[in-house]
Amino acid sequence: MERIKTLIMGAAGRDFHNFNCVFRQDSRYEVVCFTAAQIPDIDGRRYPAELAGPLYPQGIPIHDESELAELIATHGIQEVIFSYSDLPHEVVMHKASLVNACGADFRMLGGRLTELKSSKPVVSICASRTGSGKSQTTRRVIEILRAAGKKVVSVRHPMPYGDLAAQKVQRFAVVEDLAKHKCTIEEMEEYEPHIAMGGVIYAGVDYEAILRQAEQEADIVLWDGGNNDTPFFKADIEIVVVDPHRPGHELSYYPGETNLRKADVIVINKIETAQPEDVEEVRANCRRTNPEALIIDAASPIQVDEPELILGQRVLVVEDGPTLTHGEMAYGAGMVAAERFGAAEAVDPRPWAVGTIAFTYEKYPEIGTLLPAMGYGDQQVKDLETTINATDCDTVIIGTPIDLRRILKINKPSTRVYYELQEIGRPTLVDALKKLL
Repeated sequence: MERIKTLIMGAAGRDFHNFNCVFRQDSRYEVVCFTAAQIPDIDGRRYPAELAGPLYPQGIPIHDESELAELIATHGIQEVIFSYSDLPHEVVMHKASLVNACGADFRMLGGRLTELKSSKPVVSICASRTGSGKSQTTRRVIEILRAAGKKVVSVRHPMPYGDLAAQKVQRFAVVEDLAKHKCTIEEMEEYEPHIAMGGVIYAGVDYEAILRQAEQEADIVLWDGGNNDTPFFKADIEIVVVDPHRPGHELSYYPGETNLRKADVIVINKIETAQPEDVEEVRANCRRTNPEALIIDAASPIQVDEPELILGQRVLVVEDGPTLTHGEMAYGAGMVAAERFGAAEAVDPRPWAVGTIAFTYEKYPEIGTLLPAMGYGDQQVKDLETTINATDCDTVIIGTPIDLRRILKINKPSTRVYYELQEIGRPTLVDALKKLL
């Protein structure tokens, strides 16, 4: 029987997982290639034969998504599997329309085929958008579970930007593991907070293998989601974080709306800095869309280690990269700190941006005067450092989840912003987790 020629659209994460779960051992399909979007320098590589399995002895090539129509025509693609996240519904349908216009089917896989079952209880923490505050929610959940005497092992949504075969299963327990696995800034931002809490976090490419290894040292497995993607594991409790700074996005982005509809618990975060009418819009959308979910109000108040470096100063605000780029946030914790602690001016770094950082501004012009902490490779990290050091400012405000000063040599005064989740009133996350406690 002739195999169904298939193309998987992705961004070095969900695409590989969908392949592993559904297509790797199914001889009815021939996955001709992947396409890559959102993340730089993914295209031009191959999904290695060691991970692709015996049906793909040469591995599978990865192309830029801009070649999609040409690839469908050249290879006679019959089915396109959409496999990445954090896109407006309208954009997803534009991509579907292009695929259909080229004569191929457009398909999105659900949890029935892609959520792995664990032998241990699973708590998943996902979000409606990138930058909603999932990380601090994850830390709060771990704190609660540990206080109840549970051994929690976290598994992070994939960020395999290096040697895919070497990244099949990654375990992080000490800071040195970050260098061992040659982590990018984006990876460090997600893994390092778990290490700082004395925890263990896994990531990589093959999530069946990752889950089975994590289960060996866990009472409870915690799925630490990325972007607004759906969980890779079948969860006993699904917690979803929504952001009132972007009201309506919880219903207009893929697959954030899927997360919202699946949620057992919805955390409305950042209430302390959002407009009351926006909070109520998000609350009404959540109640209407998922009336059975438990809704928790929460804040993420910020702290600054040296606020005196901000008062009256011209500041460069460095924010989390993905939150500003495909997360489309107009500001983050760094800008909130600049305003709250009396900065005289937020300096526009674009005149000093170099290399890949300058390209990021070209690709995402809506970022404006903030500096995204992009660091997907050594060159981009170097370009980020050069841009920070060249910018004419008095103080650098670091609003990223990790202290960039551990990675970059910054030649001017700097201060870091911290934030943790605080539930407001009742119910709380303790209430949400009762069945596991």
